[in-house]
This record gives sequence, structure tokens and C-alpha cells, in this order.
Amino acid sequence: MATAHKVALNNGVLMDQVGFGVYKVPPADASGLCYQALEAGYRHIDTAAFYGNEQGVGEAVAKFTAEEPEISREDIFVTTKLWNDSHGFQAALDAYRKSLDELGLEYADLYLIHWPLPGRGLFIETYRALEQLYHEGRVRAIGVSNFQPEHLTTLLAATEVVPAVNQVELHPWLQQRELRELHDEHNIRTVAWSPLGRGAVLEDAVVAGLAARYGRTPAQVVLRWHLQLGNAVIPKASSAERIRENFRIRDFALDEDAMRELGALERDGRLGSHPDEVNWA
Repeated sequence: MATAHKVALNNGVLMDQVGFGVYKVPPADASGLCYQALEAGYRHIDTAAFYGNEQGVGEAVAKFTAEEPEISREDIFVTTKLWNDSHGFQAALDAYRKSLDELGLEYADLYLIHWPLPGRGLFIETYRALEQLYHEGRVRAIGVSNFQPEHLTTLLAATEVVPAVNQVELHPWLQQRELRELHDEHNIRTVAWSPLGRGAVLEDAVVAGLAARYGRTPAQVVLRWHLQLGNAVIPKASSAERIRENFRIRDFALDEDAMRELGALERDGRLGSHPDEVNWA
């Protein structure tokens, strides 16, 4: 069974570059869809406390490893995230314990602060709790999500462990070049959420033209663009066909012209909330 290419995080931990995202996957569907993803070859699942489906993710991991004796828990990379109502040192420690209880796992591979909440001013204190979890060996890697350059620069100046990951909205219409340059400077892995621009980018004429040229789907073209930039991706899919389609992106490559065409689509086209404006629990 083919699996995704693995990339090294800044602490040496390996993470699959293509993961399966479960944002807005109903709790009742999470176990089945995650199991299908694991069957298709995914070994990286991305969830969060806010999604309400950590239990289903854990059930899929437990079922798959029980039924596939050659696959162990250590072969599957699980990311979860601390929600906005759990900022603060002790609240963050409690939130991690609750997430592990929901997942039914002894540890998460990656634990992230979901949003910086700059108006509340607690993300440094919160991250220090994640550092404690990391130093105690209770999580394999820690990082952040939705941090913009100013948030990340503040965090780096005040904490010890450089985030392994910053997970942000990123697609051809919103390429976050300044942020990616900062990531490269500090060896932080860029993980793209909404890597397909909530599907809207797939209707772009340039993307459609490239899909026709390469004999691929628009989604495969955009996901391949991400991989060639060095981004990790966590596309969501709600059918077995789409789950498999999003995974089949290693057997072709975009040429320089195609990469240039996609790079020219930048339009500051944010589709989700701006991190400076998210300050609610």
C-alpha cells in the first residue's frame, strides 16, 4: 500500500506531507471516513478539540491498527489542537488531557494552539504549557496554527521550543509568502489548511487549464503545487473517491511554467477568518 512522503520536523520527528483533515466532519462520520483514509494510505490525521470528532479519529486508529497487524500506533501521525477557551497555562494542560481522553490515545504526535487570540494576550503562557508537555515526553511535537508573522515573532522571542509547525490558510489565492519565508528562517514546517481554497480555487480558469493539460483533476493539480512548494496539506474529503483522489499526487510533477502560473494567482484571497480578528472563545 502506497503511503505519503514523510517530511522531517525541526526536532527530527517525521510527519506525512499529505494528511486527512476532518474539519466540519460530523462526529458520527469521523470514524468511518478516517478508516477509509487509512485504508487508502493516509498515515496523518488532523483533528481539533473544536471539531468535536476526536473520538471518531481515535476509534478509526484503534480499529485500523487492530485489523492491520503490520501497522502500529507509531505508524500513524495524529494532530489535534487546543481551542480558544483553553488559553492559559493550566487550562492548556487540562485541555490536552481531555483531548487524549477523547482520542483514546496515550499521546498526540502534534499539539497546536488553534488560534493566537492576540486580543487576549495569553498565547505565550499557553505555549509554555505545550513546552512542558513536550519536555515531559507527553507529546512528540508542538506548534501553532493561524499565527501571522507578528504573532510568531513575539512567540519566538519569549519561548524556548521553536514551533515544529504553523498551520495556516494557504492556497493559490492566498500564498502567505512573507509567513513562509519566516517559517523557512526558523525551520518551521508550513501546513496548509483549506489547501483547495474551500473548493473555490478549483473553479479558477488557470487551475482548470492545468488540470486539462496534465490529465489530472483540479484538486490534484493544486495539491501537487503545495507539495512542490514544500507545504504539508490536510485536505478534507467526504467520499471514498475524493479521499483516494486527493492522495494520488505523487506520480506526476508540475513543470516550472505551471508553478509560475499558479504562483501568479495570489490575490490576498483569504476565505476564512483573519487571525487578528479572532479573539473569542
